[in-house]
Amino acid sequence: MIRVLLADDQHLIREALAMMLEFEDDLTVVAQCGRGDEVLTAVAAHEPDVIVLDIEMPGLDGLSVAERLPGRAMLILSTFARPGHLRRAIAAGVRGFIPKDSSSAELANAIRRIHAGGRYLDPELAASAMMAGENPLTDRERDALALAAAGASVAEIAARLHLSEGTVRNYLSNAITKLGGANRITAIGHAQRMGWI
Repeated sequence: MIRVLLADDQHLIREALAMMLEFEDDLTVVAQCGRGDEVLTAVAAHEPDVIVLDIEMPGLDGLSVAERLPGRAMLILSTFARPGHLRRAIAAGVRGFIPKDSSSAELANAIRRIHAGGRYLDPELAASAMMAGENPLTDRERDALALAAAGASVAEIAARLHLSEGTVRNYLSNAITKLGGANRITAIGHAQRMGWI
């Protein structure tokens, strides 16, 4: 029996997935989490064989959770199938990534393959990630742009990142230039569409 932990902030979707997986003879859902910051505790308590993570969750997003669980068999199941998310997931050791519009049979097969030590990547997403190229932003540029996307002012970004306001302006300016944006708004939009922030 393959023991599965499901993490998704949408209660109805999480319960529906759990019910679908329980129809499989070789799969059982041992834990469910609605917040990313609950996953670490649930993993320690239930020792699942495969962890299925949504990306967008309160507390910690699924990619941040994956980065904190190296060596675990993990699968990202997300509405937000963006090339940057796939690259970050693979860098975190995630072995599977499929969109939420996949069938329940595809999800079950992905869980089985990951449990067996293999990988399972949605072919269209893999092709998009290859064509999109690498994230051109440095970690600091990404952090500054992500905080700007959340509505933080230059002063607030400087305080949160422990930088001077001039340095923050430079990071934002560099990010805008690298992303070919006319301004912060277009740069943020492009970075979000690509999954880079």
